[in-house]
Amino acid sequence: MRYLMMYEDRGLEIVLAEGQYVWDSKGKKYLDMYTGHGVAFLGHRNPHVVRALVDQLGKVMTLSTTFRARIRDEMLDVLSKVVPQRFEYVYLLNSGSEAVDFALKICRKATGRKKVVYFAGSFHGRTFGALSITSSNPRYREGFEPLLPETYRARFNSIEESDKLIDENTACVVMELIQGEGGINVAGEDFARFIRRKTLEVGALLVIDEVQTGFGRTGTVWAFEQYGIEPDLFVAGKAIGGGFPVSAVFLPSEVASKLSPGDHGSTYGGNPLACAAVKASTEVLINDGVAQQARYKGNIFLSRLRTSLGAYRIVKEIRGRGLMIGVDLRIRPDDIIKCLQGLGLIALKAGNTVVRFLPPYLISENDIDFAVQALEM
Repeated sequence: MRYLMMYEDRGLEIVLAEGQYVWDSKGKKYLDMYTGHGVAFLGHRNPHVVRALVDQLGKVMTLSTTFRARIRDEMLDVLSKVVPQRFEYVYLLNSGSEAVDFALKICRKATGRKKVVYFAGSFHGRTFGALSITSSNPRYREGFEPLLPETYRARFNSIEESDKLIDENTACVVMELIQGEGGINVAGEDFARFIRRKTLEVGALLVIDEVQTGFGRTGTVWAFEQYGIEPDLFVAGKAIGGGFPVSAVFLPSEVASKLSPGDHGSTYGGNPLACAAVKASTEVLINDGVAQQARYKGNIFLSRLRTSLGAYRIVKEIRGRGLMIGVDLRIRPDDIIKCLQGLGLIALKAGNTVVRFLPPYLISENDIDFAVQALEM
């Protein structure tokens, strides 16, 4: 039997991962700034998360949420320390796409409306609902259309287009404050605040996708904190489980009250291992000051990249926040990403022209210098 490959084979067999590094089958060490599309933000095999998972494995591994579990209550208690008080409810799922799909269902039921507005350059996942509001790469949609009806795309950072599309028929607006897959495109503050005002004005719900930006990566626990806004729902994933597959939808009581048992379900969602992973990851986030470290190290990384690469004609722009950074080139980045891998640095692509860096918060200044020097070569 062969595995059905949906990603390009990078030609490496990884046999060990720890912290910010991985090793291949030949013993070569790499600085990992790919981190499973940003999942290993707390570092590969974070010791606190591993201990929590091993401990839970010795107790209960499989349990439907129809039964009570102490680890779930413990997770909720810790998680409440990093989530704004308005969001009294959370529902766990297994991937970012699943969380987005559930958020879309919530918005349609809670508002009684059907229209969904999203943005050019967005990536929310590849399940049917999430794909319907994904536009970072037209190829992702080819062969699968028609997708969900009544989904409308506006230009990212365009107040004018958004103003025309968001109206009294809109159930929700779904947005990333930094488009990861789309090219590390950062939402302007005026734009983000307009979207919040407009959705309130017409009675639509604002959903912010924090799957890649959230849990400290951009320098605050949630990216929306940097914009002085709060959404009506937000979704999280990737780093929130410290490497364990889990995602979450956060919502306030006035939205949760519109839902009934049976409106959604998940065989694995909220399982004891996921709860243990989220609890432990949140403890790391708090105790290690992860968001603050990401902001500090991200500023150093951005500054050194701009100083070293800013004069290169091939470099169009260097942008990002915290440890979510992109180097936008005037050429396709594929060959450069391969060269970096040969030098011991693993990065990934965003959009058509961006080299994307999603390192763990554990990176040192020496790691940053190594990455910058590799790019200079």
